[in-house]
Amino acid sequence: MHFTKISDLNLNKKTVFIRTDMNVPLQNGSISDDTRIKAGLTTIKYALDNGANVIVATHLGRPTEGSCTSEDSVKPIADLLGTLLGHPIPVINDINNPIDFTAHNIVMLENIRCNVGEKENSPKLGQTYANLCDIYVHDAFATAHRAEASTDAVGHFAKVACAGLLLGSELDALKKALGIPRHPVVAIVAGSKVSTKLSILNNLADKVDYLIVGGGILNTFLLAEGYNIGKSLAEVNLVNEARLIMEKMKSRGGNVPLPQDVVTAKEFSPQASATKKSIRDIEADDMILDIGSDFANSLAEIIKSAGTIIWNGPMGVFEFDQFAGGTKIVANAIAMSNGYSLAGGGDTIAAINKFGLSDKMDYISTAGGALLEYLEGKTLPAITMLEKQSLIEPATSRGEQ
Repeated sequence: MHFTKISDLNLNKKTVFIRTDMNVPLQNGSISDDTRIKAGLTTIKYALDNGANVIVATHLGRPTEGSCTSEDSVKPIADLLGTLLGHPIPVINDINNPIDFTAHNIVMLENIRCNVGEKENSPKLGQTYANLCDIYVHDAFATAHRAEASTDAVGHFAKVACAGLLLGSELDALKKALGIPRHPVVAIVAGSKVSTKLSILNNLADKVDYLIVGGGILNTFLLAEGYNIGKSLAEVNLVNEARLIMEKMKSRGGNVPLPQDVVTAKEFSPQASATKKSIRDIEADDMILDIGSDFANSLAEIIKSAGTIIWNGPMGVFEFDQFAGGTKIVANAIAMSNGYSLAGGGDTIAAINKFGLSDKMDYISTAGGALLEYLEGKTLPAITMLEKQSLIEPATSRGEQ
């Protein structure tokens, strides 16, 4: 990947349009989690500190295009962002005329998903956004898999298009983990269903040395190897696909480790009693809800020697403490490994936070769908746009006088 970054450009006296992701949860009009707002601050502050006038743009929720109710408004976001920056940030509704920065050097556009043509990637709307700025900055990796007017079309019309600091760090981390990884490469892919991550498993099976699976995905792989899994969650119709992935890994000299011990319960509930069992002793009414400590420790040894670790998904039902042991052992092993670690996905981040390991991972991606599609090997429209635009010599490079 080659793309221009905001840090490559001269921003002084330029108007910079920053497409960020501040799609935060709201409860009764108040922001209940400001993580995404704080994550987007770095690029915004960088632009302001380097003399730019800044337009911040984000989507919020799923409003109806062509209308914007008070519930759809980004005003709570602008208010909090203003508090964090130390001065008010007005919300702008008019995107058809130049923005007056006489009284302020930063504004926020009203919820861009309220604009007709946003989700359809309207060239006309993209041109409208581009007309507002000298430099377009994409800083929302979580939206990079969507071709929308504010993530794709605008970049093709902008004088200069570049990656923000957050997006740049995401892409650098992915390049390090998948583009030029240090071996052995260990990928940990877990979740409730193989069907949601089948493409990821197939893609990684061509690249990694160890493919560790967990959760309901593991149960399907166990079925493929002929093990009894009782009434555990699995996808019987995908057993053959699981078998093919294991055969692919074996043909390359790789490995899909399977457990010798698991943790089971008779019911799925926070009060369920956990029982450690050999994988060969599963009863008809057992549910496998975690990997056993013996298997988890053997995985920890694999992770300990890894050069690169990609982690997406907990090993068991970590939300219930009695079934969190396997995920905790694996998470601690990743934290202690000398290998480069990239972790991502909502449940993965929740597990990392539960065990207090956020500062022990080399990179934690906040993206959901975009990260998964990248791991699948899919082309992300926003990244393709940035790569294409980077081939155009920017008129606002640092060398400009």
